[in-house]
Amino acid sequence: MIKFRRRKYTEIDSYSLGYHAWKRFKKNRLAMVSLYFIIFSVLVFILGYTITPDSTPNANNQTLELRTKPPGFKVQILLVKENEDIKEVSFFTRMISGQPSFYRYLPIYKYGFQGSNIVIEGYTGTTPNGGPIIKYNMADVIYALDYNKRIINDSIKQTSTFYIFGSDKPVTRSYADMMEEINAKNIVTKTYILGTDEEGRDFLSRLMIGTRVSLSVGFVSVLIAMSIGIFMGATAGYYRGKWDEFVMWLINVIWSLPTLLLVIAITLALGKGFFQVFIAVGLTMWVDVARIVRGQVMSIRQENFIEAGSAMGFTDFRIIFRHILPNIMGAIIVVAADNFASAILIEAGLSFLGIGAQPPMASWGAMINANRGYIITDSAYLAFLPGMCIMLMVLAFFLLGNGLRDALDSKTSANQMIGT
Repeated sequence: MIKFRRRKYTEIDSYSLGYHAWKRFKKNRLAMVSLYFIIFSVLVFILGYTITPDSTPNANNQTLELRTKPPGFKVQILLVKENEDIKEVSFFTRMISGQPSFYRYLPIYKYGFQGSNIVIEGYTGTTPNGGPIIKYNMADVIYALDYNKRIINDSIKQTSTFYIFGSDKPVTRSYADMMEEINAKNIVTKTYILGTDEEGRDFLSRLMIGTRVSLSVGFVSVLIAMSIGIFMGATAGYYRGKWDEFVMWLINVIWSLPTLLLVIAITLALGKGFFQVFIAVGLTMWVDVARIVRGQVMSIRQENFIEAGSAMGFTDFRIIFRHILPNIMGAIIVVAADNFASAILIEAGLSFLGIGAQPPMASWGAMINANRGYIITDSAYLAFLPGMCIMLMVLAFFLLGNGLRDALDSKTSANQMIGT
């Protein structure tokens, strides 16, 4: 009797490399937590002023009477209408650049009504309060008035007649109606979840808008660095020769200079400002990208499919950007994540030194600098919280980069696809 041996065939997985990379990435808990944190930060970046407690541009609504108040602080506010024509912006404009405030914020300790006026005692935060006593015409609190035309108060009829800014028709309202409206709409209790900074601004709003600065600098700087680095590295690794020698010489020269000092020099040459930081950081980070891309291109350049492409008459541009770069995209993504973290850290350092994002723009580095004097006081959180935001953002991108590096490992992907 003849016995046949059963051959063991290797089972080939039909799923793509991307599927297996995502499957491995999901098993890395730290990388997944970092991804969720970055997604949350991106949502804060996109929604911007639509979700901040202070929706004014740069979250810069200053109330000096409320300087350095602790987290959870509550106070009564009298909203006094600004006497100018402030337009309500669209939803998308507000999301991007904020809505100028329609009101002046006046913290009050107590208030009452006297004829056509509301009488307030300003909040001081001391015991006893001892604030200034101020009178405001009730019409001036509710409306943007035209002061070129006189307010007529009729104490007998208990009415006021006045002109609203931009209108030629007089408006007459009774004291009782205006009193009721002020109590309902213009007297509010405001809670500062994370307290206020040294200029009386909502600290939570400043932290949230600071996310925009960090992610913007990271994204644009990495985009600049990737564009320059991929071009320089890919062409140097593909063509070799004198061009390769020049690119390597340039990389070594830039690499020999301290990164922060080089960024400071470029920033001072271009001038202080938010957009100058993009260029300065991007022009210093491309060397890492170029070095890695060059090495990857040199190793793939010798493969048979590249030689076949040359034999078929494909242009060098097509071979580099259609056949080589897609095969090294994993390494590029990993270095992009690391550079993103580095860009955030560099921007924070520049803003701390005062040559990055300029006031009143909310930047975490500038916030640490402005509040560093409070570190030894009860208000140390004013410097500690922006520092924690920088640390968590940088750590998230580093952990994401490490997770992507492990997930995109080509040897592991190939072994999983052939079932070994």
